[in-house]
Amino acid sequence: MNDQLVELAERGKALAPEDRSRLVDLLLESLHEAPIGEVEAAWDAEAERRLAAYERGEIQAVDGEEVLARARTPISGAPLSSNVKTFAA
Repeated sequence: MNDQLVELAERGKALAPEDRSRLVDLLLESLHEAPIGEVEAAWDAEAERRLAAYERGEIQAVDGEEVLARARTPISGAPLSSNVKTFAA
């Protein structure tokens, strides 16, 4: 690492936690092709599209508990807990 990077890292470490977090966000944002704002705008548009489809009766809402239950079930159909092996200490 060159001296400038080391100096910047040290200065960053001296920041308050909230400021360090914001700095990390800004640096990560600079690495993405699409700025975070564009991604958030795309998600906003998708949420609006889905809400409009729901209001037109084109799609139905799914209860959150059902969604989580589906997410916990692997493609094979067996609950995840039955696939996990435990070992006695």
